[in-house]
Amino acid sequence: MSLATLGACGSVRSTSDKALGVMTPYKIDIVQGNVVTREQLAVLRVGMPRAIAQDVLGTPLLTSVFHADRWDYVFTLKRQGSEPQARKVTVFFANDAISRIEADELPSETEFVSTLRSKAVAGPLPPLTASEDALKKFPAPKRGDGAATPSPSSSNSGTAYPPLEPSGL
Repeated sequence: MSLATLGACGSVRSTSDKALGVMTPYKIDIVQGNVVTREQLAVLRVGMPRAIAQDVLGTPLLTSVFHADRWDYVFTLKRQGSEPQARKVTVFFANDAISRIEADELPSETEFVSTLRSKAVAGPLPPLTASEDALKKFPAPKRGDGAATPSPSSSNSGTAYPPLEPSGL
């Protein structure tokens, strides 16, 4: 119980505490709703059938029996350290065809994808290679029949894969 209380205290720390190296809990990015981009909105036209509009935009997040001729596409993005973003697109229909569209300013596909990318890790990355001497320190892996598996450098033929199904079935 005390651990949960301490974790909750970390979320109310000020930004000056971060400069001092005080640890705060990690908060995940929360993406909810239907993302509609400028490219998708550009495809829609007044008079377009409802079925084609759904092919372009996907299933609406909000539909109402009281407003059968209105679809609402709502999208929110909450990230740690930044203000929450919210976008809304409303499509109105008359006689199963688009009659009008109301939309917030929407990002392009590339702008939206760039907001989802995590920040790069600072500093040099460790090398992902090992010398032959370092590899010799480890025992050769064993196959299921007890024989040692040949090392990749000694194999002169193509890669051999195990059968997909065991024999004898």
